[in-house]
Amino acid sequence: MSAELENELGVITIGNEVIAKIAGITAMECYGIVGMAAKNVKDGLFQLLKVESLTKGIKVSVEENKISIDFHIIVEYGTNISAIADNIISTVKYKLEKALELEVEQINIFVEGVRVDN
Repeated sequence: MSAELENELGVITIGNEVIAKIAGITAMECYGIVGMAAKNVKDGLFQLLKVESLTKGIKVSVEENKISIDFHIIVEYGTNISAIADNIISTVKYKLEKALELEVEQINIFVEGVRVDN
């Protein structure tokens, strides 16, 4: 279901893909996150998504104009995962509520991997 905003001029419908794109771009700006992850059905392993496939690691659901988001992320080794998750939640919630004027009810963070640089 898409989000709908109504004013005196009509109705604005915002697709889940748009919400996921805004949320994904905002999350990628947060310190410690390497990228979004998608599960490879064949192997059952998670892989790092490229920027153009960002929304595949994000699930958005909208009920009664309240947004719920699931992020599947990969983090940088040596970072505090709890701090990263808190930062993503607060930043994404603020930006979505400011941009879309809709309430963000829930944000879930699933850490699917850790990237270790050589």
